[in-house]
Amino acid sequence: MDDIDRMFREYHPPVVRYLTRRLGDQDLAEELAQETFVRAARHLPLANARAWLFSVATNLVRDEVKRDTRQRRHLEALRAEHAGSRAYEPETTSLEQAQERLHTQSLVRAAMDGLGERDRNALLLREEGLDYHEIAAALGLSVGSIGTTLSRAQCRLVNLYESLVRERANKGGVDVA
Repeated sequence: MDDIDRMFREYHPPVVRYLTRRLGDQDLAEELAQETFVRAARHLPLANARAWLFSVATNLVRDEVKRDTRQRRHLEALRAEHAGSRAYEPETTSLEQAQERLHTQSLVRAAMDGLGERDRNALLLREEGLDYHEIAAALGLSVGSIGTTLSRAQCRLVNLYESLVRERANKGGVDVA
């Protein structure tokens, strides 16, 4: 079995999980994971394959977010143009009608989205089992700063989540905490 096959078998599931958690879209995560391994095949041999793969995956997420932001701006401009001719009413969905699990997931995702990119990526990489050295390599930070980064990111995540729960309760929603 060659290096890329071994890497794919070993790291594909955690890379896809990381990307899915980061993007919230399984199909897009699969596409970006595929691109990550294509790039890995071009750069063999890799000194630390796991850190390299997660670093590339993180960069691909950044690119995707930038692309998505540009597309949203374009759509908003089109909507604004269209709104001049008639009133635009966005689709609404009722969170109250969704299952409690979906409430919690949406609040967690919102809290994660409220984190800075470095904090969010550090938490997700740690969740995938990367050690401090690998997280440092993937994020371009010193190994010594990873413990502090993770600790602060966890505190920020908890504070953001609790704030969202309180905000929702104040608006008459069901408390999920």
